Parts: sequence; C-alpha cells; structure tokens
Amino acid sequence: MSSEADGQPNPPRSSPLEGGPWRPVQPDELLRRNVTDTATEPAPPKVNLQRQQELERYLKPKPADVEAYLELAEIYRRAVRPIEARRTLKKGLEIHPDEPQLIWQLEEANLAQSIYQLREVTELARRLGTGEAQRELERAIIDWAARRVEVCEARLKRDPANLQLRVLLSEALKDMGRFEEAIEEADVASESDALAPTAHLIRGQCFQALNEMRKALQAYRAAAFRRAVPAPPRIRCLAMRAAMELAETLGLPQSYARYERSYKIATAELERQAAAPPPASGTLPPNASESDTRDIDMSSLS
Repeated sequence: MSSEADGQPNPPRSSPLEGGPWRPVQPDELLRRNVTDTATEPAPPKVNLQRQQELERYLKPKPADVEAYLELAEIYRRAVRPIEARRTLKKGLEIHPDEPQLIWQLEEANLAQSIYQLREVTELARRLGTGEAQRELERAIIDWAARRVEVCEARLKRDPANLQLRVLLSEALKDMGRFEEAIEEADVASESDALAPTAHLIRGQCFQALNEMRKALQAYRAAAFRRAVPAPPRIRCLAMRAAMELAETLGLPQSYARYERSYKIATAELERQAAAPPPASGTLPPNASESDTRDIDMSSLS
C-alpha cells in the first residue's frame, strides 16, 4: 500500500473492524463470504468513554482539527460502531475535503459497516431461515461486493500501479456477476508473478460462469502450473479441484488423472503447511520472499 512518503497515509496494521488498512486479506476477514462465526469472535476492546465524550463535545462546532476527527472515529471503530465512525469522518471531510487520512479512514469505515451488516444479516438468515431473510442476505452480499469495488476503484485512481488492488477489485466484480470486467482486471494483475496464481484462478471462475469451459480450464492450469514462481498450495488446491470437475464434465479422462495427482500433491503440502509451527515473529519461512508476505489468501474463492 501507499506510505506517508508518497503522500498517502500509512495507518497501523489492525483488523478491518478496528479501522486498519485494507491489506492482503485473511480467511476470516474481508473477502470471506461465510461470515457466520460471530460467537467465536472476541468482544470489542474497551474504549475510553470519557475521552469519547470530550471529543464529541469538542467537535460539535466543527473545528478544523483533523487529529480529533481521526481519534474519535478510531474510538467508534474500537466499539464496533462503524456508522458513527463514518458520520465523524464525513463531518471532518466537510472541512478538509482533500485530507488523505480522512479519505482513507472513511473508506475503511464504509467497508467495516458493510461487513458488519453482512455478519448481522447472515446470523439472522441462519436463525430464521425465511425467504425474506435470505433475500436480505443476498442484498447484503451484493452491497459488500459493491463497497469493495467502490474502494478499490477510488484507491486505484490514487495509486494506479497497485496490482494487488486489481486482484481485490477483480474478485469483488466477480461476486457482483460482472465477469467480463473481472477478467479484465485479473488480466492486468496477472502481470505480477506473486499475484498471477490468484488472478488466473479468478479468471477461471469467471470464464466458467460465462460457460466458456475451455478458457476456464486453461486459466485453472495457469493458476496451478507455474514454474517461475510456484503457486501457493491453497490456490493450487482450488484450481485443480475446479479443473478436475471441468475435465470430468468435458470428458477428458487423462487430464482428469493429471489434475487429480496435482490436487493430491497440493493437498498434502497444504496439510504439512498447516501442521508446521508458525515462523518466529519478524522472520520468513524458508524459500519465501518479501513479496510472499503480500500474497492474498482468497479463501472466499472456494
């Protein structure tokens, strides 16, 4: 992402609901569709209520104090109150419309509100099981994808060289059913060796949704069989599982056997990876590069 040196804010790394930057996502965060595990989530951290009230009184006349708006929005985010965080940041932008930190954090608050709503509606649909609840869930899913598209497009205008944003944009466009646009964004992102496996996986899913099965199969192979920079095991598993299904549908038994062997190898590697102890803080696993730490875990692609 951008840094303070190039004029963009560089907020501390924290979870999306705490207002952290939209970074490479994790399975239980931004791009997870099945956001239903609310019972296992930690309680929101305690906030300084006295400080919150002081800031609210201080900001009522709309003083030109950027830091105060940011601090109050941070308090609201820590209390998982994205609506209030958005309101505070919008108020600050009325006075400082070009302030990059306020713009960035408002985008974060918009994302947080959308995913918070998605989690609430998901839980409601699970409990009620009614047609109306399911329709509300579908609307929340589309809204979540739309917010990601909105933020990615805005940030790409400020940082057009950020290929990682194009992967995120491609995945969100796919979720909205805008498959041709998603393929175009994934094509651009595939220029990066680190991002190409995920980009090709998205391309395959889009081609499959468009009923272009041969192109989908080719994209899945491109996602899994990379020699210069091997694809992560999870991406290979997803790509080969999808390729196996297509090969069976298309009547390609030899290809199916090849994909099945690759799938089993990737699955075993993924299991070994899961069983291995985590690397010490500040270190990278063997054969990893700095770019590997920026890889996107697209578990929502499964």
